[in-house]
Amino acid sequence: MECPYCERRCQLAEGAFGFCRMYTVVEGQVRERFPHMWCAYGVTRVESIPFYHAYPGSRCLTIGTAGCTVDCRYCSNAYVAKEDPAKLQDILLDLSPATLVRLAEKHGCHSIVFNVNEPTVSIPSLLELAAAARAADIPMGCLTNGYSTPEATDQLAEVFSFFNVSLKGLDPAFCARALGIADSAPVIRTIAQLSARALVEVTTPVIEGENDHELDRMADILADINPETPWHIFRLLPVHKMSHEHYPRIDALSARLDGLRKRLPHIYFHNFIGSQWVDTYCPGCGELLISRFSLGCGGDKLDTVYAKGADCPHCGRPFHLLGAKAASDAKEQTA
Repeated sequence: MECPYCERRCQLAEGAFGFCRMYTVVEGQVRERFPHMWCAYGVTRVESIPFYHAYPGSRCLTIGTAGCTVDCRYCSNAYVAKEDPAKLQDILLDLSPATLVRLAEKHGCHSIVFNVNEPTVSIPSLLELAAAARAADIPMGCLTNGYSTPEATDQLAEVFSFFNVSLKGLDPAFCARALGIADSAPVIRTIAQLSARALVEVTTPVIEGENDHELDRMADILADINPETPWHIFRLLPVHKMSHEHYPRIDALSARLDGLRKRLPHIYFHNFIGSQWVDTYCPGCGELLISRFSLGCGGDKLDTVYAKGADCPHCGRPFHLLGAKAASDAKEQTA
């Protein structure tokens, strides 16, 4: 039986599973092997995920499970994403949707964000969590590699209202070598499909000499989908199987991105301390709309929102923004 969730479309059978090891066949149906088993939960600000155009300054409950659908050589969460999920069950947390919603409310979180591994490997659990979160008026967001089938992408859009999709590269040789997939066409399709239904931000980790030459083509692709797409450019974090690589040069990358902002005005360059490229400006008049602090790979933090809702205070031009700034710091409940 074919797995319907990612573009690998693995053949599953009773007692057998595919690449992500998170689905199998039970009584003739594809079933999740470890429903509602979570590797962690935590509380952070939405900018640290990163989301720059969704609910500025708000607090979110972050969650994850285990497993992934791609094989990135520079995976920063390999201890969860690459490990056999069956071997992790003794240390995972068995938390019902109602429990996660209560945790979000207890910690004063505006949203729940799946950000540790790939959400496509846990869609049935996430659909149930989304129903509970929706009843409590808690929106959900996620990070995803975008390597999902069109059917699974539709299901993700039922769960989440804001996404950060990782567009890692375009060249098939790079995709095979660094990501373990044939090409990025499914990822681009997912970005377009989700952009029609939700807020979509995109992240590209840059490996100097490997995919930095593709930034112009990526900018064209994203501009054709939506020229207001927020695009996060990350310096490579040399981890996992690429720990020998060097950090890309900041000056060379920033100069390249300056020209691309004519096509995509919301380009951010960060995950290093002190970045000057984390603020949002009006695409029309250049007025500063949102300022942020760059805290390096530990995430970023909101400074000041100058925009009036989703409009420029100077020229009145609207810009791509989901939700308003958090009115104040939410307080955790004591019981």
